[in-house]
Amino acid sequence: MHYMTAGESHGPQLTAIVDGVPAGLRISEASINADLARRQSGYGRGGRMDIESDTARIVSGVRFGRTLGSPIALVVENRDWQNWVEDMAAFGEAPVGLHRETTPRPGHADLVGALKIDSDDCRDVLERASARETAARVAAAGIAREFLADLGVEIFSYVTSIGQAQWIERDPMMEAPDYKPLEIEISDVRCPNEAASDAMRSEIEKAIEAGESLGGTFRVIVRGLVPGVGGYASRNERLTSRIGAALFSIPAIKGVEFGLGFEASHLPGSQVHDQIALDRGNGFTRMSNNAGGLEGGMTTGMPLIVTCAMKPIPTLGAPLQTIDLDTLEPAAASTERSDVCAVPACAVVAESEIAFELANAYLEKFGHDNMTDIRAAVAAYKQRLRTAAK
Repeated sequence: MHYMTAGESHGPQLTAIVDGVPAGLRISEASINADLARRQSGYGRGGRMDIESDTARIVSGVRFGRTLGSPIALVVENRDWQNWVEDMAAFGEAPVGLHRETTPRPGHADLVGALKIDSDDCRDVLERASARETAARVAAAGIAREFLADLGVEIFSYVTSIGQAQWIERDPMMEAPDYKPLEIEISDVRCPNEAASDAMRSEIEKAIEAGESLGGTFRVIVRGLVPGVGGYASRNERLTSRIGAALFSIPAIKGVEFGLGFEASHLPGSQVHDQIALDRGNGFTRMSNNAGGLEGGMTTGMPLIVTCAMKPIPTLGAPLQTIDLDTLEPAAASTERSDVCAVPACAVVAESEIAFELANAYLEKFGHDNMTDIRAAVAAYKQRLRTAAK
């Protein structure tokens, strides 16, 4: 299962095409739109979110609520397009008085992108490099999430820090925290701890006053995975590398940890590796989950636990110094309308990237033609594992 997106931040729409989807999968537009709404939410979001109200429209590949096995196309309209019709026109001459973006933002793709494509207007780059593109990813990933949910796999995320405000969990690696989605989603920073949520909001408020932006960390949890999905024989099979690469494709992601992550490098092996036990009814299990659900590039059957670090957004209310591309003189960086903090939204995008990689790995292992055969293959595999453990 693969996806491709097209569209600019201020163009008429974002488009996503998802290929490799098996036939017979029930799709819910309401579920996809709920994820798009989660991506738009969060304390510290900018003015763009007051304009957009993202919903996805499926235009191919689904009939009467079920997939046909053909490519699925989804469209997310950009409401802000009406304010950019002339400046972002696909054809014709540039309007008189067009404002070119010539003061690239430090930390953004503006400058290096303009140098790469030989453009004197950073808008040629920033329109696509913008995190607005991730709305199309989330819409597309709704297909992957439905597929995994059909097979009993659940994905969710929560924020663990924003700026200096950090929530210290007691033991997040054991069985994966049993937080309820409502506990996470009723927090406008998507943190299930009330005191930590208050501290995170306070950090964002201070950043707004200072003209700053903030990054943070979040954790993605996946429950219900069977062991042995992924591979060990080649680099392209290993889920560790595939999920890591997918997460690093998200703008602003600067670090990814599986399980204990960097902390494992400071501990002896006896305190890191998960001892193996046998449950006569359910098969092999682990006495801990420090690996975060992956060993040798494959799922262990324990919850997948991935922690990501997001850098602060490059657009600042008090802009940093840059060089004007026209004058080659020092100038203040551009102040494209932006968020102060988008960590809660980024966590939803990360869920989407992980969903695609896991869905693809399941299809590789259990077949890809139709859901009836895939469900039967998964059931037979689970039965074999239970039988082998007796």
